[in-house]
This record gives sequence, structure tokens and C-alpha cells, in this order.
Amino acid sequence: MFSVLIVDDEEPVLESYDFMLRAFSEGEGEKSPFTLAGKARTGIEALRLIHEQKPDLVFMDINIPGLDGLAVLEEVHKKYPNMVCILSTAYERFDIAKRAIPLGIFSYLVKPVSKNTFFSTLENALVQLRSLPPSNSEYSEPRLDLLRRDIWAVMDEQRWHWYREKLGLQSDTGFVLIMEIDEDMDIWAERIVEKILYRHHCIFDIMLHRGIFLISGSLSPDQFRKKTIKLLEELLGNLSFTYGLGGSYSGHLLYYSCTEALAELTKKKQGADTWLRLSKKVALLRQKIGLLPLDDTISLFSEIWEPLFSENFERAKIRMVSFFTLVLDDLFNCWSAPHLRNDSNDAPILPFDPAEIIKLPDLGAWKRWVRLNFDKLVLEANLQHQGNFPPSLLKALAFIKENYTKSIQLRDVADAASVNSAHLSRLFADRLKTNFIDYLTTLRVNEAERLLIEKPFSVKDAAFAVGYQDPNYFSKIFKKIRGILPTEVVRKN
Repeated sequence: MFSVLIVDDEEPVLESYDFMLRAFSEGEGEKSPFTLAGKARTGIEALRLIHEQKPDLVFMDINIPGLDGLAVLEEVHKKYPNMVCILSTAYERFDIAKRAIPLGIFSYLVKPVSKNTFFSTLENALVQLRSLPPSNSEYSEPRLDLLRRDIWAVMDEQRWHWYREKLGLQSDTGFVLIMEIDEDMDIWAERIVEKILYRHHCIFDIMLHRGIFLISGSLSPDQFRKKTIKLLEELLGNLSFTYGLGGSYSGHLLYYSCTEALAELTKKKQGADTWLRLSKKVALLRQKIGLLPLDDTISLFSEIWEPLFSENFERAKIRMVSFFTLVLDDLFNCWSAPHLRNDSNDAPILPFDPAEIIKLPDLGAWKRWVRLNFDKLVLEANLQHQGNFPPSLLKALAFIKENYTKSIQLRDVADAASVNSAHLSRLFADRLKTNFIDYLTTLRVNEAERLLIEKPFSVKDAAFAVGYQDPNYFSKIFKKIRGILPTEVVRKN
């Protein structure tokens, strides 16, 4: 059995990891191959238990009292090189990854951790543990020492020339490629190296489920990006992958290439993550356009386009073409309707063509285009929705808008609309595709976010202003809808 140490300063996390550790098994009726060596709540306590227990596997939280998790691992890494360490973090950051990679960290767990994710991580760790040499052996390989440790700091030239001789590197210069793919990197790494070796000398390793490739030679990274990356795209086919490429440096300065490659990879991932985070707001806007007040609708749309345009103008324009195409189809049924399939002449007249966005030269032109066209879209949505709403639903929505800061119930709204509660619930479901509680909650969160951004409101004041008497409960509701805590909105602004 393999011994496990859990390090975290939160008791619920310690108990949860302990429970899932004991519940894990490789097959029905089999016992867990892991046994708990201990729990630590501070950096000093973790160091003591690691030296005393010498666990095979460590779950290490980063933010613990005293020495942080990475500082602890820096202390023990050289003494226990085969110890499998898994970091627990609230979020993945570039500076954390930069410190973690030279320590041979096996994996990240981003809290909160689901049972499936925890079990999957244990399965991968088990494969790793069973493949390691005995713990008392002096295991060292120049390739691993170079890629896992020494190129992540500035080397002295004598040490670099020693690596060149041991590894048969053909040049005194090189650059670093770091890759992530959707599938297991262990399966694809050697095939990727084969493609690279057709043209260049290369050594590689896998750390944190990423491929780290050192390309040795006089080829410039730009040439590599133009030619070899295309070969890798053909190899990986439909698999999604992200890569970062560093500049070319003399061997003892490859630290700079590593830093640049990791920074590019992180930036690309953040761009992809930005769109994923914003997809919920896109779905919400498509659902609520024409139902929310104009200012709230514009504010929600700004939350979508501003982060995108701040990262990459050309890519953001393509995203916006897709967004407006979807919304126009929602309102006019213009691309999926029978009139297109039958080549009919009764196609709807659209307020604008989304393809116009591609020709916009700069951010100023985009803002002018939005001011001109987005209001048209909202007006059309309002006309469509209100034209089809029965008077009782219009009365209900007006009552909610005027009284959302108060403790109102469905019964209060139904009375104001002169209908019974059951009938009003059906109207919400049929016409708004939601229910009263979700509609009211979304309205309150939208207004609270506006207050946090536009005015000097604290989270507590914003919660009270929109009808919540418990700021903690408000924060939970806010995060459920927006994906972030209201304190993060305050910090960003």
C-alpha cells in the first residue's frame, strides 16, 4: 500500500480528501491501495510529518499558515525526489506554475474538487507510483535533471556544456516548446517528438500533464512556428491543443525561453477560459434580451465584449459575428427557417449584417457600430416579447421592477397582476422560459453588479440595496449566476 499525507488548513477539505481516499478502490470489493499517513494544517507540521512518515503521495494546499505549500515542497524535493506531490489550489496562476514545474509536481487539483476528479487523479498517481524505482535508489537522468530542474533557472556555462555532451545536443542554442492537449499527453508525446525529429534535434519530458520540448539548433522559433506547428496540427487532427513557444537562447540562459513559453501558454489558456466564462453570460443575454431594461441589457452585453476586445481585437470580432448571428436567428429565425431551405423570397429583413463587424478597423469603430446597431436589436426584441405578452404578465413584470428591492413573493406579484399564482407561474414558464424566483434573482444580481461597478458600494451595501439581508447568502447567489464572487468584481474595478 502507498501512504498519503494530506496538507490543508480547512477541516472540511481534510475530511473530504480522507473520505474519498478510503472510498477509492481499483475494483469492486477491493480495498483502497492507499493508506492515510497523516494530516497537516501548517507548513511546519507538513515538513515534520514528511520527514517522519516519508509518504509516497502528498496532497499539498498552497495557501497554508507559515511556510506555503510550494516552500514546503522546495525543502523536501531534493531529499525525496520520488515523492508524488499534488497541489490543491483555488485557481491556477502563472507564478504558481513557474515555481511548481521545477519541483516535479505531478498534478493540480483546483478546489472545490469533485469525487470523479479526485478518483481520476488517484488513478493517475497510482500508475506513477507503481512505475517509480525503489525509494532507496539514487535515480538520476541528465535529461530529467535538465528539463525538470536546471533550465528553470540560469545555469553556469560549465554545467550547460556538461548537459550538451551527455545528451548529444547539436547546438549551443535552443528554445522551449510547452504543449497541452485534450487527451493524455503520455499517449501523444512520443508521436509529437517523432514529428519534430524529422526536422530538428529534440528532447522532451512530461510535467503537470504538459509536454516540455527542448529544440536544439540554429532554427528560429518563428520558422518553427510556421512550419513544424502545421505538422503537429495535422498529427493531432481534431484534438484541441494549446502551446507556448519561447525565444532562442544560449543553453545556460534557456530559463528565459522556459519563462516565455509558459507565459504564452498561460495567456492562450486565459483567452480560451475567458470565452468559456463568458458563455454563461451569452446564454443569459440571449434568453433575457427584450425582457430586461435597456440599461441592464447594455451593461450585460458590455460584460461580454469588453474582456474579449481587451485580449485580441481580431479574434473578438469573430466571436461577436457568431454572437450576433445567434441572436438574430433567435429573433428572426433567419438561418434555420424553411424560407432558406426552399429558396423562398419571403426572407426576413434584418436590422444589420453581422459580417460588417469583420471590416471594423479598430476599437473606436467597434464602439460606434455597437451604439448604432445593438439598440436596434434590443428594440426589436422588446417589440417581439411585449407584443406577445398578455397584459397580466406585463403588469407582473412592471410590479417586480418597481419592488424587487423588497421581500416580495409570487403571491404578491400575482395579486398585482390580478391573476392567481399558478396561472402566473405558467406565464413565466411559457413566455419567459424561466420561473419567478430565477427572474427576480437575476434582476437583483444584475442591479447589484451595476452598483458594485458604477458606484462606491461595498458588497454588504449592494446586497442590502437589492433586497438581500444576508451578505453571505447574497455572495453565494451572485457566484452561482455570475461565476465569480462579488468581492472579485469590486477588486477588478
